[in-house]
Amino acid sequence: MNVGRKIMLGVTLASAFMVLIIAMGSSGFVSADAPIDGILEDNFKFGKNLAVWFMLMMVAFLMIFIKKYEWGVALAVLLSAAGSFVAYLAIQDFYFDQAWDQTLMIRAVICAITLVIAIGVFLGTVKMWQYLFVGLLFAPVYAFVEWFMGSTEVLGGFAVDPGGSILVHMCAAYFGLGVALTLRRKEAFNEPQHTTTHSVSFVWLAAMILWVLWPAFVTSLLGPADIAMGTMTCYMAGIGSVISAYVVCTVVQKKVNPLIYTYAMLAGPVAIGAPLLSMDAEWAPWGALALGLIAGAISAISFIYLQPRLCKALGIVDVMGVHNLHGIGGWIGVFASALIIGSFTNVAVAIAVVAITLALGAVIGIVLRLTGGKVSEEQMFSDDADFIKNEAPSES
Repeated sequence: MNVGRKIMLGVTLASAFMVLIIAMGSSGFVSADAPIDGILEDNFKFGKNLAVWFMLMMVAFLMIFIKKYEWGVALAVLLSAAGSFVAYLAIQDFYFDQAWDQTLMIRAVICAITLVIAIGVFLGTVKMWQYLFVGLLFAPVYAFVEWFMGSTEVLGGFAVDPGGSILVHMCAAYFGLGVALTLRRKEAFNEPQHTTTHSVSFVWLAAMILWVLWPAFVTSLLGPADIAMGTMTCYMAGIGSVISAYVVCTVVQKKVNPLIYTYAMLAGPVAIGAPLLSMDAEWAPWGALALGLIAGAISAISFIYLQPRLCKALGIVDVMGVHNLHGIGGWIGVFASALIIGSFTNVAVAIAVVAITLALGAVIGIVLRLTGGKVSEEQMFSDDADFIKNEAPSES
């Protein structure tokens, strides 16, 4: 067995074990009408906490496809998550006087995973220490957006976003774009981003595990009565995008581009976040499936057609295509929820969140540019500048 296969086997077994542990931690499911005592509820939330952390780490593997920039992605994810997690907890503790409990921990890791998604836009174009720095700077932005969505009426109503289409996915996409717009790393256009079968296999593994765990994420802050519905609609939306992303890839490009498919197959779970609980119970599974079919198709089309045009128009590279999955998927969820609930509040809130995150992301991008100095083309998307390597010399 070669080294690549051993690594894949090890990661797969570790992932399976983690899923089992999470399932055991979340095994206290009860009927929707039954009360939950304090201990059982805390254990239940503990399982959800682990699930979201596991998803955060899987996002790193979802982005490990550039063959000379695999270790760098992993470290960037850890540093950005650490900075944002600690800073968010500090804000909630010292400013909002929040009690330390499982709910707060879940909210903090959701903040961290939002930033981990966001750095995918400019990944590989800043110095390694800046990922920790951007984590510290992002937490106040996220805390403000969270407060704005939960405390501010827009068009006479509050945002309806139980699964995070706006708060997580759109916030991540447009914050990342804001940073990239003022970083202006045009040298990134010169990076061919070559892959290997091994590196892309990690992306496949991460996408499939994320797909399985996604209901734990969208229901992480819901009460017991809503978990069954949230899980059902999330999986049905995910099934829809699995199908439609494949159809679009094969029809348009004749073969499946794995880096497009493994991202676009997650568009259904992204889009279902806003209308997660808004559909009529009788038709909710089929409505979620339809939404997933639409989201997967549009996301795949965006990767194929919108990505090059948008990057050229903006003069930046969205390295991981974050906007095609999280931005586009978020908008689909926003418009779907507006139609279902018969109110354009979510649309207005989404526009406000886009404006806030683009503007504050641009400010932080300027800070990163001023503090990071010049990043040479050779340093971009490369592990060489940050890691000790002991590889055998290549054979001539």
